[in-house]
Parts: sequence; structure tokens; C-alpha cells
Amino acid sequence: MLHLEPRPEASEAMRYASPAIAVALTLACGMIVFAILGKNPAEGFKVFFLNPIRDLDAIAELLLKATPLMLIAVGLAVGFRANVWNIGAEGQFLTGAVGATGIALAFKETHAALLLPSMVVAGAMGGALWAAIPALLKTRFNANEILTSLMLVYIAQLMVSWLVFGPWKDPAGFNFPQTETFQDAALLPMLIEGTRLNYAFAIAVAALAAGYVFMEKSYTGFKMRVAGESEAAAR
Repeated sequence: MLHLEPRPEASEAMRYASPAIAVALTLACGMIVFAILGKNPAEGFKVFFLNPIRDLDAIAELLLKATPLMLIAVGLAVGFRANVWNIGAEGQFLTGAVGATGIALAFKETHAALLLPSMVVAGAMGGALWAAIPALLKTRFNANEILTSLMLVYIAQLMVSWLVFGPWKDPAGFNFPQTETFQDAALLPMLIEGTRLNYAFAIAVAALAAGYVFMEKSYTGFKMRVAGESEAAAR
């Protein structure tokens, strides 16, 4: 009679094969869904997977949209390795954007070189302060960080909505919910001329590398990983 038996240790081959298998199954299921809906599966595959890399402009747009996700992923990965389940990354991203935008709008007439670094610092502080709320509730009152971080996303969304429909709304924006356009001093230079990809992508790649070094090569990262795997053993 067949029975399942756990491996004594994780399979090294499956560590690399499982992502490939997951991608293949995703593609197969997606094409089946397209066929059921009466659409051409090959055309659907082309639109979703080939069009985003069809030329330099498309690749630049893909990397531009991936940039904030890369930055968010670094912060989440550090927390997850320490067994801290932060589900509120979207809210922290929004409050970081509020912090950076606030600096840009408050000093919209300046062309100082410190404007852009100040926006980066304000953005980081905005996201960190929003993440500190569930952290405080967890450490002080043992509140579940999954729920509190998730619920704070909705508050951040409403706050941004209030700002762009209210005090930060562009008076020359034809009633669209948006802020005033940033001045050149508040914009990152282009990474590839003729596209919208700017140096934020390079910053995100550097952050990924720094996150890896911190978690895998530093003593503090080692302590966080051990604490995440077993708090009692870490103590």
C-alpha cells in the first residue's frame, strides 16, 4: 500500500525545479482558461509574456513597474526571514509616497541638489513609521501583525485619496485627482534615454544586493534568521 513519507531533508534538485514547474503549470492552466473562454491561447501567451519584452521601450516599462515591487520585496523578505508577517506593504508604500510628495510640494520652487535626497529620506521614514504602528501593537499589546498591518493599508489608501482629491489636488489638473507635477529637481535622471526608466531601478537593484548581504553575511541578519526559525533556540 502506498503511503507518503517526509524526506529527511529538502531535495536540492526540487529547490531549483519547483519554480520552473510552477511557471510551467501556470502557463498551462492559463492557456486552458483562454481556450475555455474561446480565445486563442497562443495570442494570450503572446500578449502576457512576449509583448512586455518585444522592444526596448516595453522592457523599460516592465523594469519601471518592477522597481517599486523590488524595493517592497527587500523589506518584506527581511521581515519574513525573521518570522514577522508584514501584510501591509501596500500601505507602507503609499505613506512613503506621501512623505516624498510632501517634500516635493513644500519646496516646489527650489532647485537645490538636496531636494531629491530629502524626498528619498522622507519616503523611507513615511513607510517606516507606518510599519512601526503594527510593530508597536505587536510588541506592546501582542496584537496580530497580520491583521493590523493589513487593516492599515485601507487607512493609507483613504489618506492618499483625501490628499489627491483635497489639499494636494492640482488646480490646473482639469479636476483629475492628482498632485501638481514635480519640478525637474525632484525627479530622478533617466537611466535609458528615450524611455521612462530612471535611476530608481539602479537603486532597487542595489537595495536587493544590500538586503542579501545583510541577511546572509551579517551577524545581525544571522540573529534575525535564527530567531525566525526558533525563538526559544535563539534565546
